[in-house]
Amino acid sequence: MAVLKHIAVKNADYGEAQRYLIFKHDEKTGKPVLDENGNMQFRNNYFLGGINCDPFTFDTECMELNARYGKNRGYDEIKSHHYIISYDPKDADKGLTGERAQELGLEYAAKYFPGHQALVCTHTDGHNKSGNIHTHIIINSVRKFDSEYVEFMERPCDSHTGFKHHLTKAHMAFLKQSIIDMCCRENLHQVDQLAPANKELQTNNTALHSTGTENSQDVPNKFLLAALDKLKPPSDILSGLGNSLSPNFRSFFMFFFFAFLHILENIFVKFSKKY
Repeated sequence: MAVLKHIAVKNADYGEAQRYLIFKHDEKTGKPVLDENGNMQFRNNYFLGGINCDPFTFDTECMELNARYGKNRGYDEIKSHHYIISYDPKDADKGLTGERAQELGLEYAAKYFPGHQALVCTHTDGHNKSGNIHTHIIINSVRKFDSEYVEFMERPCDSHTGFKHHLTKAHMAFLKQSIIDMCCRENLHQVDQLAPANKELQTNNTALHSTGTENSQDVPNKFLLAALDKLKPPSDILSGLGNSLSPNFRSFFMFFFFAFLHILENIFVKFSKKY
């Protein structure tokens, strides 16, 4: 199954991303693996490419673009976005190679991050020696070129140069769905990345009904129902007052009775949300 992950990066050193993709790193510490002379070692097998930039000058080109538009100056700003497409190790049996994964990564980055400087690199070693092929897509948060406004963009400025990459939960869900579609097209292993949360919710609801366990928000509702049961219907109250009341007063009384019930209901709803 292919999985899409996202990391928002606030590190202003774009060169660190380049070094991670090209050189060997310790998986636990994240530090470079050095040889006996203290030099970094190239990874055994990787595929590297760039979109709207040279992959070997990605860092300087990103900093030049940021300076041109006065962006990414703050410490807490997101400087780049790191996406990872991680394939199932079994996809190798379906003909997936590092070269083909790199082609898919370049295609994906060009289509869904148009106008951005993108560094695309595919590794074939996997995490913890799992052997799964995975592709890193690192984009500068600032867009370099204008692009055509397409369906997944949420703001008009999302296609204009000088503006930053805008990622929402809805946009991330769209990107995950696009991975599912790509894997189906390539006949690769795939599961619905958008389903687990709904499945978990359904499981929790099923367990609640099967065990009879009360939700904490249902407790105030029980108090509300009990209080309403003890209230006399408005017709009984009016009949107890006799027929001396005018029709106008009866209508006035009915209006305020139901208004009171509405206010009482809102009070218990707020209480249930708080506790």
